[in-house]
Amino acid sequence: MFFLFLRNMKFTLQATDKQCRARAGLMETAHGTIETPIFMPVGTAGTVKAVHQHELVDDIGAQIILGNTYHLYLRPGLDVLNRAGGLHRFNGWDKPILTDSGGYQVYSLTEVRKIKEEGVTFRSHIDGSKHLFTPENVMDTQRIIGADIVMAFDECTPYPCDYSYAKRSLDMTHRWLKRCCERFDQTQPLYGYEQTLFPIVQGSVYPDLRARSAETIASFERDGNAIGGLSVGEPAEEMYAMTELVCNILPTEKPRYLMGVGTPVNILENIALGIDLFDCVMPTRNARNGMLFTKEGIINIKNKKWEADFSPIDATSDLLADRVYTKAYLRHLIRSQEILGAQIASLHNLHFYLWLVGEARKHILAGDFLAWKNKMVVQLDERL
Repeated sequence: MFFLFLRNMKFTLQATDKQCRARAGLMETAHGTIETPIFMPVGTAGTVKAVHQHELVDDIGAQIILGNTYHLYLRPGLDVLNRAGGLHRFNGWDKPILTDSGGYQVYSLTEVRKIKEEGVTFRSHIDGSKHLFTPENVMDTQRIIGADIVMAFDECTPYPCDYSYAKRSLDMTHRWLKRCCERFDQTQPLYGYEQTLFPIVQGSVYPDLRARSAETIASFERDGNAIGGLSVGEPAEEMYAMTELVCNILPTEKPRYLMGVGTPVNILENIALGIDLFDCVMPTRNARNGMLFTKEGIINIKNKKWEADFSPIDATSDLLADRVYTKAYLRHLIRSQEILGAQIASLHNLHFYLWLVGEARKHILAGDFLAWKNKMVVQLDERL
C-alpha cells in the first residue's frame, strides 16, 4: 500500500546580505521553529556528549540536535527506539532532531565493508556482527528513529579520491537517492508528526561532478538539500570553492545544510556563501581535549600559561560556567581527566558556537554581516 504524505517543513527567507550570499531564515518543523543560520550540536548516540538536555536548551541555546542512524541502529537498537516512541521520547529532547543516514560512519568506522548496487555490507565496530544498509532499510530505520529531518543514504568518498572513483560513486549515490525518495514517500511517519528527507550533493573536489550532483539533487525538489563529502581533509579553499559552486545551483528558497563543518572560521565563511545549517563534533571533541573556542581566538587550556590564571573562562559570557570557573581550575580538571572538565569545556564551546551563529544572524538582519565577518575571522584564528 502506498501512503502519500505532504512534506510540511516550511522555510522562510527573511533576509539576504547585499554584499554576499549570507541568509537569515526560519525553518518550521513538527518540533518547533529553527532560526537560521544555525549550528546543530552532534548527539551521535542519542546524547550530546557530557551535556544534559536542559543545558542544551537553557545554557547553550540549541534549537536542533543531530542523531546518527548507524550508531542508534547498533545501540540501543530499533526495537528499543520503536517501543520508546522514537528518539525524542527516548532521550527527552522535545525540539527538532536531524539524523545522518550513517553512510559516513559505514565508510569511516568499519574496516570490513562491501559496497554493491544493493547497498553496503559491513561489520559492526562494536562486536563484529554483519549488517546490510540499503537505501530502503535506512529510510525505514530513520522512520523508527523519528527525526524531523532525515538524510538520504549516500557514499561519502574519501579525500584524496581519483576522478573515476568519484564519478562512479556519484552515479550510484544518485541511483540510491531515487530509491530513498521512493521508499520514504511510500511509508508513513510512525509517531503522528511529519518528517522530511534531504538529499546530499557529492562529487569530491571536482567542479563538474559537484555541479552535476547539485543539479540532480535540485531536480528531486525536496524540502531542503545537503552538501556532503567536504571537510574530510581537503584544503579550506577547495571546500569554499565547492560550496560556492553548489550554492549557486541549489534553489535559494530551500535550506542548505553543509555536513560536518567545522571550525568557527569555516562556519562564518560558509555562511557568507549561502549555507544555513551546520554540524560538527569539533566543539565537543576538542573540548574534551582542552581546546576552547573564544571571541578572541583559540585556547589550549592544558598549556602551562593558564596554570595560575584565576580569571574567569570568559567574563563577558552569559553562560554561568564561563563566569564562575577560572581558566586555572578548568586546566586542572582537564589535566586530571575529571569528568567535570569535559562538561565545562563542552558547555563553553557549544555555547560559543551558538552565540557565533546567533551573532551572524543578527548582522545579516542588520545588513552589515560581511564587515563583521571579515573582522571576526581574523580574531577567531588567533592562538592565545
